[in-house]
Amino acid sequence: MHTRPHKALFPLLRRLSDGRFHSGEALAQAFGLSRSSIFNVLAQAEAMGLTIHAVRGRGYRMPEPVEWLDSDAVTRHLGAAADAYAIHVLDSVDSTNTALMAAALSGAVDGTLYCAEHQHAGKGRRGRQWHSVPGGSLTFSVLWRFDTGLQSLAGLSLVVGLAIARAVNRHSRHPARLKWPNDVLVDYRKLAGILVEVQGDMHGAAFAVVGIGLNVRLSEAQRDAVDQAVVDLAEMGVTVGRNQLLADCLLELHAVLSAFRQRGFAVLREDWQALDAYAGRAVALTLPDARSVHGVAAGVDETGAFLLRDAASGLNPYSGGEISLRLDAAR
Repeated sequence: MHTRPHKALFPLLRRLSDGRFHSGEALAQAFGLSRSSIFNVLAQAEAMGLTIHAVRGRGYRMPEPVEWLDSDAVTRHLGAAADAYAIHVLDSVDSTNTALMAAALSGAVDGTLYCAEHQHAGKGRRGRQWHSVPGGSLTFSVLWRFDTGLQSLAGLSLVVGLAIARAVNRHSRHPARLKWPNDVLVDYRKLAGILVEVQGDMHGAAFAVVGIGLNVRLSEAQRDAVDQAVVDLAEMGVTVGRNQLLADCLLELHAVLSAFRQRGFAVLREDWQALDAYAGRAVALTLPDARSVHGVAAGVDETGAFLLRDAASGLNPYSGGEISLRLDAAR
């Protein structure tokens, strides 16, 4: 799963995803490889969780047509907002966040976007790994630059979640909701995760690399590899193409970011709370020192901190990426 794919893998997959059979001979000629190399490259695709049909005498094909990411298509769907982004579609990368962080440090412009068909070292929150299958997820990272310092970025991961939920809800009958600080859920199962990494001065130039992973169509093997309940768009009956979906995410991100830049999280707080999946529920928070605190979820404050109502009805704010939130089964 974590080996770098052969450089011919994605060009080959794009060729095979038209639903027709392609003979090993024809593919070998088209790509300047031996037939055994073609076989080995396609074995790599199967190891990544893709299904390839191989029929003796007819050749290879992919049973399900895949809509591969295409920067021209995304730009077309973005319309007037296309100017806000510099879009780069990558076949394979260690992690879009890692690659974009390096680009940011080398001067990449605000709005630079990396999206990848495959990550061989995808990153999740708290050092977890993010699992994705080519064609079965939407994994992308956006660079935003700020001249108002790191102190102005409180609540940024929440507004990103809000944008992604809104983009999904354009297409879904099952409303996507939010889990503090940065998951998008449907029926308490995880649809998307967000990882925000920031660098810079407290009061000067700063930037955020915002990574998003959205489950489009997971295989059984992938579901088994994840240590929590997950859901994907296919199961929700959402059939929108990935290029349109990426554009919708970028349009919603552009809208919330414009508001956030001008007025901070406070202006989006009510919108976030309207989609809060945990409001009014008994919850347990696990703190960085491994202590657990129990109470009732009471939304978020103006800075995006989680509010926990304790037994005496006091409201206590909690913030920080190392806090884990879950429903409290004991109550």
